Amino acid sequence: MNRLKPLPVLLLALAAFYLLPLGLHGLWTPDETRYAQISQEMLQSGNWVAPHFMGIRYFEKPAGGYWLIALGQAVFGQNLFGVRIASALTSGLSVLLAYLIARRLWNDPRKSFACALLYLSFGLIAGQAGYSNLDPQFTLWVNLSLVALWFALDSSTPRSRLGAWAVLGFACAMGFMTKGFLAGALPVLIALPYMLWQRRLGELLRYGPLAICVAVLVCLPWVLAIHSQEPDFWRFFFWNEHIRRFSADNAQHVRPWWFFLPIIAVSCLPWAGLLPSTLRATWQQKRQPAIAFLALWLLLPLVFFSLSNGKLPTYIMPCLLPLALLMGHTLSDLRRLRQARTICLNGLLNFVIGMAAMVGLIYLQIARPVYSNSHAEMFSLSLAFIVLLGWILTNLLQAFRPLTLWAMPVLGIGLLVILLPASMPQVIADNEMPDTFVSEHQQVLQQTHALLSNDLSLAAALAWRLQRPQVALYDTEGELRYGLQYADSVYRKIDLDQVQAWLKDARQQGSVGVLIRVGSTSEMREAGQLPPGGKRYYKGALELIVYPQLPLTNAGSPHE
Repeated sequence: MNRLKPLPVLLLALAAFYLLPLGLHGLWTPDETRYAQISQEMLQSGNWVAPHFMGIRYFEKPAGGYWLIALGQAVFGQNLFGVRIASALTSGLSVLLAYLIARRLWNDPRKSFACALLYLSFGLIAGQAGYSNLDPQFTLWVNLSLVALWFALDSSTPRSRLGAWAVLGFACAMGFMTKGFLAGALPVLIALPYMLWQRRLGELLRYGPLAICVAVLVCLPWVLAIHSQEPDFWRFFFWNEHIRRFSADNAQHVRPWWFFLPIIAVSCLPWAGLLPSTLRATWQQKRQPAIAFLALWLLLPLVFFSLSNGKLPTYIMPCLLPLALLMGHTLSDLRRLRQARTICLNGLLNFVIGMAAMVGLIYLQIARPVYSNSHAEMFSLSLAFIVLLGWILTNLLQAFRPLTLWAMPVLGIGLLVILLPASMPQVIADNEMPDTFVSEHQQVLQQTHALLSNDLSLAAALAWRLQRPQVALYDTEGELRYGLQYADSVYRKIDLDQVQAWLKDARQQGSVGVLIRVGSTSEMREAGQLPPGGKRYYKGALELIVYPQLPLTNAGSPHE
């Protein structure tokens, strides 16, 4: 690894681990189908201001994040690669930021390479790079804002300092237009205590307004446009997505305060074994400005997110770049001092995890088979074993030759990212990637006059694959509850007692496609309300029914 040029190796790893898998599996529910459809609708409608989900107002996020996903579909096509490329590219740019700031912090090419390689191979980062949602984008803008902050603090000329503060403002603006006000709060949360400690508060007061002005100028056109087009956007977005999600007892995804502590350890696999040494070294070196800055960047957002009632694992992604920098710094020092024990233990820890997963998979397959005996399922099972064997062998190599083969876990996580989705049991793939089911029957569905679904993820898969946002929602509303209250959208929800009449009316105009999930008791009740007949297709818990158009002479009977 020491004889290889860092940037070509990083770019090769990014292409292999982030870009290669993008089109190899269907869209995961619920996020990928949702973001694919919302961004596709921007392309179709030309409305780049107000996000709409299947033609219904969807104000949970601003428009900026959808722009990049829509741009990916515009450039690469409305396909799996086009939907996911924004996540892959923004994750890759965060890896390059890790390399750049490490060079600025320590001016050591080997250390910079180690930091970037660790960040690239963190399990949560690598996994989200191939997953279409807004977290990789938001993480890039937070990373860029804080990298720019350090460059501003470390600049030796007024021109470079002004440029860094301007970049900080631009990054905050893009983060705000991706996920909201948090993008501006995080840099302040870190800059204020650091500059107070460094007795540089005056510098923050002099240059901070420049960043604010740049952020306002970048955001203002969209802010005014959304206010003009949808005046209620800010009320819903501020109160529901910020205040309620942070403090309400009934917020989405309520978790205990300590939820992120184990999550951050899992997120940095396959390097979690370095955590104790990294934290110890960080505490010992806490008076060094660079280490103190990274420690604040790691800990203060972690505390802030832990105080929120609503929590998801991806919320802590902005904390992982400073963790990778601290880990890379510690790892490089261990290698320089020829202290192999910690690196060896990291490899052994991952080896144990891999062996436990292998034994667990074998036991489950014997006691309660998760894979059937079909050829396709046996192929998926073989891929699962290849993933586990790759993980085990690469980490064994690190354990046996920790100073020379320290980077081998990167290959293990890369193999996992590329092959794991294809190695899923068919029951998971069938139920969690519904767009593949839609794709299999796309020709017959394209000929239908109307579409109906009892699940938002299934409806989004229908809308995206067929490029038809007008899918009727059968006894479901979920995150569309707010949008369905508008007079121009209320008709889109079909209740249990309305479905037969709705189908009768729709079938008078043409054939109707109904895609439903039949798993829970309520879903079975919904299926039971549908009339018999029609051509039916099944896959896992999914059922597709194509009802033919009713003949005019029989239009009075809803059961034909």
